[in-house]
Amino acid sequence: MTFPLLDAVLSPADLRQLPREELPKLAEELRAFLVESVAKTGGHLASNLGTVELTLALHYVFNTPDDRLVWDVGHQTYAHKVLTGRRAGMTRLRMKDGISGFPRRHESPYDTFGVGHSSTSISAALGMAVAARDKGEDRRVVAVIGDGAMSAGQAFEALNNAGVIDANLLVVLNDNDMSISRPVGALNKYLARLLSGRTFNAARRAGEKVLAMAPPLLEFAKRAEEHVKGMIVPSTLFQEFGFNYIGPIDGHDLDSLIPTLQNLRELTGPQFLHVVTRKGQGYKLAEADPILYHGVSKFDASNGIEPGKSAGKLTYTQIFGDWLCDMAASDERLVGVTPAMCEGSGMVRFAAEFPKRYHDVGIAEQHALTFAAGLACEGMKPVVAIYSTFLQRAYDQLVHDVALQNLPVMLAIDRGGIVGADGATHNGAFDLSYLTCIPNLVIMAPADEAECRRMLTTAYRIDGPTAVRYPRGTGPGAQPAAALDALPVGKGEVRRHGRRIALLAFGTLLAPALEAGATLDATVANMRFVKPLDHELIKELATSHDLLVSIEENAVIGGAGSEVERALASQGLTAPLLRLGLPDRFVDHGDQAQLLAELGLDAKGIVDSVRRNFHS
Repeated sequence: MTFPLLDAVLSPADLRQLPREELPKLAEELRAFLVESVAKTGGHLASNLGTVELTLALHYVFNTPDDRLVWDVGHQTYAHKVLTGRRAGMTRLRMKDGISGFPRRHESPYDTFGVGHSSTSISAALGMAVAARDKGEDRRVVAVIGDGAMSAGQAFEALNNAGVIDANLLVVLNDNDMSISRPVGALNKYLARLLSGRTFNAARRAGEKVLAMAPPLLEFAKRAEEHVKGMIVPSTLFQEFGFNYIGPIDGHDLDSLIPTLQNLRELTGPQFLHVVTRKGQGYKLAEADPILYHGVSKFDASNGIEPGKSAGKLTYTQIFGDWLCDMAASDERLVGVTPAMCEGSGMVRFAAEFPKRYHDVGIAEQHALTFAAGLACEGMKPVVAIYSTFLQRAYDQLVHDVALQNLPVMLAIDRGGIVGADGATHNGAFDLSYLTCIPNLVIMAPADEAECRRMLTTAYRIDGPTAVRYPRGTGPGAQPAAALDALPVGKGEVRRHGRRIALLAFGTLLAPALEAGATLDATVANMRFVKPLDHELIKELATSHDLLVSIEENAVIGGAGSEVERALASQGLTAPLLRLGLPDRFVDHGDQAQLLAELGLDAKGIVDSVRRNFHS
């Protein structure tokens, strides 16, 4: 396709030179470009298609980047990237040395805040607005947040704070599944423009000054305004937080969006605009199935994605989903909990087969852990499916509400290690480090798919807090058995007998460790458990080998290797230990295998590290 209007827009300054009547055509071109581009690279599609008009309107009305635009999560920022000079970079979206799938401060001055996790936008934008006020800078700050992200506690903490601070902040609620508002139309559009206008707000302020001399009349007037607005717009909640609420309006109607935003830009204090958009807007296949088209691999834009198409091997996520259903069928106490990650965590089948025992608590990781703790207090067996980086948000709840009380809450931790295209915000680089220091917690990492199923069973049957940590994607292809068999707790195994060098592999790096072991004629141990660690096996290997090498897909600082070092010291063993793992830096996006190779965690890298550090 050709994109004549889009070709002329190299920056938001160019966009603001266009006549308003040309913007709908530009929106069509931009949407078509996104479909064409993401089909070639993969990425987040449906959410980006839903915010094309909103993105155009925001950059058209506000003087970005001087006016600050803060996006929540970042799943919806591809149009923003295209309009801010990164269109050419879309050919290497989420690839190594290419542009990120999320806003990043070092990538562009238009990316005012780095994101990737949800519900941070209002807090960050409020900080920027207060800074502008205190420095005497005349700028506007806009936070764009989705209705899903609005369910998280941090968003409400920020709203509660913003409503009592005298700062110029606009919060735009992008309601993309109509979970809050009723259908919008001409009346709502008219009211939104009226209520955001300077005349209306000036009249209201003047009336308040007059009525302030007669308090009963002022109170009556305020109540009358609330009731009138409440009959036609769902304003009460946000008004109570101290915001001037406007909406809901059609987020795809530029003739409504632009005048409303222009009016809001002239107002002071906390403002709240509620827009309704549709995920996948303009691409019929994505409109029909926005979940399928949320995060996509490369596909044929003309024919779309083939639902259910698989490369053959089961993913670790699918292993968990199947296990969850099998275990639930055998134990009616099992309850599944997820913080808004039903599809991502493999719980779709469980939700369908056991709807009364399935709980999606929304984007509320803290609540998920304490909710599970409450279930466990009453004799239930909660299984919390959560991504490694999302668990970071519930660390206090894990420590205080679960582990301290030694409650049988099981964590199925997905996306452990390098995740690939989503990059630094989603790499599960720290979980072994932040979990091992927690008392009462049993932690294990499977080497393959079959072992993953057995570890899930093992964790579930322990009467205390447990964690099974597994990576994104597929493993070596070990076929899981149908039985719900457990493993002996705290016991590893020697998978290859060699001499002089012993490789201690934690989790899925066992496969490259075995390959490296063959090259080095080294012993290779599958450690299985990070906590409790197999002290007997470590002692045996330390006393019969000249060098131990711990290998993990976790930060080398404070991870499994540190536990091996501690085990050696506690037993008075002096065997040299080489610790291999993720470096002390944030690892960027790219292909998983390529990144692991560059980090020295493939077979060749392990061999090279050993040879550099071991001289026979």
